[in-house]
Amino acid sequence: MKPEPNQNPSGLGDDVVSVGKGRNEASGMLLEYFNFEMAIKKRSRVPGVMITQYVEQVPLGKSTPDISRKPMSLNIQEGKKAFFKAMVTGEPAPTVTWERSKCEITDNENYNTRYDERTKEHILEIPNIKPDQADTYKCFATNEYGKAVCTVTLTIIEVGVKKKPQTAKGQPQDFRSMLKKTVVVPRKKQLPPRKDGEIDPKLMELLLSAPKKDYEKICFDFGVFDFRWLLKRLNQMKKERHDEQAKVVESLENVKQIEVKPNGRAEFGFDMTLMDPNSAVNLFKDGNMVPYDNDENSKHSLITTGTKYVFSIKDPQPEDAGFYQVDVDEANVLATDFQVPAVEFVAKIKDVKAVENEDAVFQCVLSTPLNRITWSTHDTSLEHGDKFDITVSDDKLIHTLRVKDCAMADKGLYYAIAGITSSSASLTVEADPNGGKGRKTTSAGDQDDLDKLAQEQLAKLQKEKDDLEAARRAQAEKDAAQGDGGDGKDGSGDGSGDGSGDGSGDGSGDGSGDGSGGRLHGDGDGDDKNKAHGDDGDDGSNKQGDDDSDKKNKKRVRTGALVPDTVIDRGVQFVSGLSDIVANTGEQAELSCKLSSETTEGRWYKNGNLLTSKDGVKIIKDGACHKLIIDCCTKDDSALYRFEAEGRKSEATLNIQDPPKIDLDALGKFSEPVIVRAGENAEWKLPFTGGSPMNIQWYKDDNELVNSLNVKIETSATESRLRLSKCQRKDSGEVKIKIKNEFDAVEATSRLIVLDKPTPPQGPVDIMESAITSVEFKWKPPKDSGGCPVTDYIIERQQVGRNKWLGLGEVPGDNHVYKDSDVDPGRRYCYRIKAKNAEGVSDYLETEDIPAGVLCYPGPPAAPKVVSAFKDCINLAWSAPCNTGGTKILGYNLEKHKKGTNYWSLVNQEGPVKDTRYAVKDVFEGAAYEFRVSAINLSGAGDPSLPCDTVFARDPMKPPGKVVDLKLTSSNYTTFSLAWTKPKEVKGVEDEAQGYYVEIRPIQSLEWTRCNGNPITLTSFTVLGLKAMAMYWVRVIATNYGGDGEPQGFDSYITAMPPPVRPRFKDANMKSFVVVRSGNTVRLNVRFEASPLPEITWLKDDVPLPKHVTITNSDTGSQLLIPTSERTDTGIYTIMVKNLVGQETFNIEIRVTDDPKPPGPVELEQNVPGTVTLSWTPSPDEKRDDRLHYTVSKRDSFKRTWRTVADNLFNNKYTIVNILPGREYYFRVFAKNDIGLSTPSESPTWGTKKLRGKFKVDMPESKTFDFRSPPSFIVPLKRRTAPQGYECYMSCAVKGDPAPHVTWYRDNISLNTNTNYYITNVCGVCSMLILKVGPHDSGEYKVVVDSPLGTAECSMTLNVRVSCSRIHDHTGDPRTFQFWVRPKL
Repeated sequence: MKPEPNQNPSGLGDDVVSVGKGRNEASGMLLEYFNFEMAIKKRSRVPGVMITQYVEQVPLGKSTPDISRKPMSLNIQEGKKAFFKAMVTGEPAPTVTWERSKCEITDNENYNTRYDERTKEHILEIPNIKPDQADTYKCFATNEYGKAVCTVTLTIIEVGVKKKPQTAKGQPQDFRSMLKKTVVVPRKKQLPPRKDGEIDPKLMELLLSAPKKDYEKICFDFGVFDFRWLLKRLNQMKKERHDEQAKVVESLENVKQIEVKPNGRAEFGFDMTLMDPNSAVNLFKDGNMVPYDNDENSKHSLITTGTKYVFSIKDPQPEDAGFYQVDVDEANVLATDFQVPAVEFVAKIKDVKAVENEDAVFQCVLSTPLNRITWSTHDTSLEHGDKFDITVSDDKLIHTLRVKDCAMADKGLYYAIAGITSSSASLTVEADPNGGKGRKTTSAGDQDDLDKLAQEQLAKLQKEKDDLEAARRAQAEKDAAQGDGGDGKDGSGDGSGDGSGDGSGDGSGDGSGDGSGGRLHGDGDGDDKNKAHGDDGDDGSNKQGDDDSDKKNKKRVRTGALVPDTVIDRGVQFVSGLSDIVANTGEQAELSCKLSSETTEGRWYKNGNLLTSKDGVKIIKDGACHKLIIDCCTKDDSALYRFEAEGRKSEATLNIQDPPKIDLDALGKFSEPVIVRAGENAEWKLPFTGGSPMNIQWYKDDNELVNSLNVKIETSATESRLRLSKCQRKDSGEVKIKIKNEFDAVEATSRLIVLDKPTPPQGPVDIMESAITSVEFKWKPPKDSGGCPVTDYIIERQQVGRNKWLGLGEVPGDNHVYKDSDVDPGRRYCYRIKAKNAEGVSDYLETEDIPAGVLCYPGPPAAPKVVSAFKDCINLAWSAPCNTGGTKILGYNLEKHKKGTNYWSLVNQEGPVKDTRYAVKDVFEGAAYEFRVSAINLSGAGDPSLPCDTVFARDPMKPPGKVVDLKLTSSNYTTFSLAWTKPKEVKGVEDEAQGYYVEIRPIQSLEWTRCNGNPITLTSFTVLGLKAMAMYWVRVIATNYGGDGEPQGFDSYITAMPPPVRPRFKDANMKSFVVVRSGNTVRLNVRFEASPLPEITWLKDDVPLPKHVTITNSDTGSQLLIPTSERTDTGIYTIMVKNLVGQETFNIEIRVTDDPKPPGPVELEQNVPGTVTLSWTPSPDEKRDDRLHYTVSKRDSFKRTWRTVADNLFNNKYTIVNILPGREYYFRVFAKNDIGLSTPSESPTWGTKKLRGKFKVDMPESKTFDFRSPPSFIVPLKRRTAPQGYECYMSCAVKGDPAPHVTWYRDNISLNTNTNYYITNVCGVCSMLILKVGPHDSGEYKVVVDSPLGTAECSMTLNVRVSCSRIHDHTGDPRTFQFWVRPKL
């Protein structure tokens, strides 16, 4: 980035720039600016990425480039394709470029760069890797604000032999390039071959990588049916393998053996996390490295997804079979055996259609017997278990898969995979019309057809075996008819191997060994040394007789392993033949074999020469066993030994070894340590025997010795000597000789001990005591005692300020402490310490200046701890102070303080406490005490410690039991209250509780939180500070001085909320109609209660509220606010409060209006005499206000007061009656709405004249009247319901003339004389009072009135409300139920 010419390129102040300009202008030079670039280097969050920032401050929204995922270093084979991939970030988007160290990347044929939009990756592709492209590559990401860079390496694995370039004659060669390391294609160490009687090494490697559930299956493939004896060895190998893998792998899981998938690829893999992401992952097949890449179209590929590694082989062929291994660096992580049997499907699996809950069966027939095949779906291998039943027929040809209890999820394609051949079929599952009654099995094809196919295939295989055997027999008979039996070299002997026999003969032998034991008998392979002839093959004659051999040839028929039941007479056979053995010279060697006949005699040969007992060997026949024993082997006994019996032969080689040997007496003498003094010589010699050549090596502490100035080694054919000159103490150690020849190696060990004076004692010197009268200190023994024990230590002293050293004496070698009691107070001393042994005195160890006689008090100990407390004794313990004051601690002072007093008293009145434990017995039962302790040294007592915790003098208590009846008394959104009952005291088991702890735990947490730091004594507690609607576990723990009891909690969690309450509105007088003057504020407050917190919804005329309406909700209410109302806000507002329990709604009508305008002029009209009709013009507000109406007032000239004669008139006309003549009337008309009245509209004056007539009085006729009447009820009795225990008052009113007699009845029983009822009759009002109503007062009450003129009666029923109780219904809600006792009618 270049600055503008007039800008300051350095970023300095303007003053600096102006000075520069003045100087340039004065000199007449042009100001030229320099290319300038800021460089702020910083590290990326991604390791290995360096960022360079070009500007001092990056603008907002922009950023420097960064490499969020850097490319990985590659180790790749020559000729393959290489990819470097990187992901970058930055704003603006950075440009990505690639460079390499040795040259530039300009060749588009060898380097391709591109950007993948899908993966957001920048890719450098090298199509065809060449050795000269091995280099360090750099990735740059650049934008205008900076750049980011990272480096990766590309290592090339060269393939084949490279021809060295020829140099011109006489020109010097570049030796540095010649020294360049050549990279060789790695080859993994081959597994050792399998030996007779031992386990195949492949089996152990496969078991190391396989899960335990596959052990039995793998062992079965290798012919091992009981693998329990392998487990101990396998576990040891697993531990070693795990230690090896731990060096390069963090975790290794889900290892899967190789399988052929339905897509035709053979796959195996694992989940692995590498310690180093750049570690090399190599694939080997039979020990040879197999190149692979990440392209699925390649023959061998590796697909990596996170930590999942999947190797695959595309289109596997028989030549791909082999033993595959995966290594990370040098550690093996997987081994798998890929076998490709020659097998085809005689009958493939067929499509199956099944109904739900039925079993579906897939079956196939193979051309070759196999122990198992692979069954799978499109993406999952199937295993035998609860869902799938996998079986194989006895002949291993029919393989069956049973899908149990088919469901809709089981439909799809199923695959049977045998080797690299597969067969597929579909499973269709239909719904069960019968509802799943009964379980059936559905299969494709007929079982009989499959069995028939299997039998035909078996017959075909047997026929092939028979044809092969017939061809072999025909060839054998043809050879026998020729008379010479063949030369044995063409493989036509009787051995059924692949061409056995290598000797020659005349054909008289039949070589009928069975080839099953290597050198044992004639059925071995072509390399077997067993002869198919009667003798050693020199002259073709058999010492048993030609005739016998011919007879045997006629008797026997050549047999093979495929059809063993065709043998007629095999003659004598080797049950076990000879085996090669190795023996040492001077030891016994034994060759043995066993025949099938105990009567058969045989002969032993050595290198073709007959052996007898005279040859110094023992020949033993024990039944069918024949032995050849050589007691003392020599080198001449090494030979090829052969045993012959009736034309059968078995050979073995005896190898005699002569390993190195050491005489036991010489070895014992050599093993004794050699002890010399420093400066002396040490010498060893050791005679030995053994075969030449011998290799003799001497070692000193595992370092090989060679001849030098102080080392001399002399070796002969029978003895070796070692001489070490001028030995020093450091030469002490182990001396070892190693004698080796081609047969074996032996070792002998001795020890060299060099004696010398000890090294100085070790410091630093610890000052144990620095008192007025003595100084005591200690030291450590010498690091090296000189080879012999330290006998004494010599002590010298010097007073500081003087030059003379004074000898204080010697102390024994096992004592490392010295106390100097002859010191002067206030003086300072320095001491020397020397170690002494039998060889001399060491150099001295000098101490620092040690003061004497300085008062130094010890520091305070730690606060005492209460070990135990009883009513008459308190046991305490404490630890010694860290600061002893330079002297040893003589004891301790223990003080006690009784709670409620102000002084500390000394406990140990008899003297200091010597120990750090003490039992205080001077205590009062039930009193509270504190204790403190101070240390005492030679200077005196130091400061006291901090007091211990308060302790009570009382006997220990047992922890209390669980609290009883724990219940929740109340709760809200932030608190809940608990109550419980004190736990019962069980003597000797649970003591009385003295306090309680309340603990809570949020449901999402695992830790309990104690709500009260100190125990509470009450049996109730309120937990505060809870989160609304949060769920908590709650428990209460009783405690006493014996400890905490067991917690008692609720069976379920508690929610921080009040008890469930159905929403209800609390204000009973809440207005349902509100009138507001236009322009004023509308504020509606609605109070409710509900639990849990409800959802509150407001609507206007059943639609959501306008935006200018504000709603404010709280836990107990809601407020509607309209800041400035308008007439359009008029409407019905509905509030709906809803929670889990229920919902409640309330409607409020809001009318927004204004003062009405008056109506128009009033007109008067008389249509009927005595009336007047008013009519007026409507008010202008009538159209805007549907509730606008009119009011009419009247005033006459007589009363002169206005009186409303009509209201709520919604029309514009009204007729007023009762208009009297002679008076003047005045009328007013008002417009009225919800706000009030308008100004009136007044009418003109209305009046009529009065016409006077003559006054006349008409007197009525007088009549007599009878006031008597029969009795009757004016007010009858009414039915009543009275609560139990309250007063009940009944009354009625009667009339009659004369006054009637009143009688009260209950259930037709007169009550007038019953004192429990108070009956009165005042002026016809009859009443009865029951002071305390009970259930017995229920019934029918009747009042009867009678007089001479008649009778009347009235009755009623009294119900008594027995009780009022609060009951919980089935939903758990408390509800109130009332009961009444009604009389039986």
